[in-house]
Amino acid sequence: MYGFEALTFNIHGGYLEAIVRGHRSGLLTAADYNNLCQCETLDDIKMHLSATDYGPYLQNEPSPLHTTTIVEKCTLKLVDEYKHMLCQATEPLSTFLEYITYGHMIDNVVLIVTGTLHERDVNELLEKCHPLGMFDSIASLAVAQNMRELYRLVLVDTPLAPYFSECVTSEDLDDMNIEIMRNTLYKAYLEDFYKFCKKLGGATAEIMSDLLAFEADRRAVNITINSIGTELTRDDRRKLYSNFGLLYPYGHEELAVCEDIDQVRAAMEKYPPYQSIFAKISYGESQMLDKAFYEEEVKRLCLAFEQQFHYAVFFAYVRLREQEIRNLMWISECVAQNQKSRVHDSVVFIF
Repeated sequence: MYGFEALTFNIHGGYLEAIVRGHRSGLLTAADYNNLCQCETLDDIKMHLSATDYGPYLQNEPSPLHTTTIVEKCTLKLVDEYKHMLCQATEPLSTFLEYITYGHMIDNVVLIVTGTLHERDVNELLEKCHPLGMFDSIASLAVAQNMRELYRLVLVDTPLAPYFSECVTSEDLDDMNIEIMRNTLYKAYLEDFYKFCKKLGGATAEIMSDLLAFEADRRAVNITINSIGTELTRDDRRKLYSNFGLLYPYGHEELAVCEDIDQVRAAMEKYPPYQSIFAKISYGESQMLDKAFYEEEVKRLCLAFEQQFHYAVFFAYVRLREQEIRNLMWISECVAQNQKSRVHDSVVFIF
């Protein structure tokens, strides 16, 4: 029913689309970033942010400030906005908004399980969890010894339960198995989200398909690079790739047999959208690859706002705000550690 959204979209989605576009106009601009990069102390950063949407969240914080405080308060703003939108949403938008948080749930599960494996305190780990990915029984994760227990005791009642069917084994949890679990869960989550968006149809399906395909391709590249030199076999690697995206299926076949970063580059240069990304980094290095992918993602997310009457703006806004928080964390860390010369290394300008 592509093209007819304008007739009915505003009945349920008009108010929230207006809200999210209003929030989007509050994102920091290039001028804001240039001013932040000139700051000498964290208090200077707080003073500059007081004139932005973050002002009310930081105004009562005493000196001396810490980077974690700035990141925490900025994340709190995103969480408040998200919860407000979720409360106002009706189906199918409410389900769509819930899907956005499943990635954070997976990260939180992995964080708790990994921390417990290394005998870290559960309360300390819970503080590090992303607030968008919290669920009632998350603290109980610490008792699980293997993936079957993890599923049976805790995750069976969470939205992640369907994604665990592929990775429920009796193997004990170790660092390698946990990383495989994370990527298997992400694969199942992205494929499920992709199917849900396709079912919604219209502009939402068109734009979200592109954004999720990019996410799936980026994960495929990262899995390949991170598994080079490990005991992960080619077949195991291929199983972790999502079954959609620009690289599916022929690009996945090539990535599965790559032995170093230059072979990954050769495989990716056959795909024009990714050729430009790899052109930004020199041969044999992968440090700047994350930034190049983030820049391409931000470009695509901003384009989502060029069309109306679709749900992809909610996904795009949450992702852009998360990128902004990453930028603020990097700038704050550089200022706190007196590394001003590196401040532009990881900042991705949004507008």
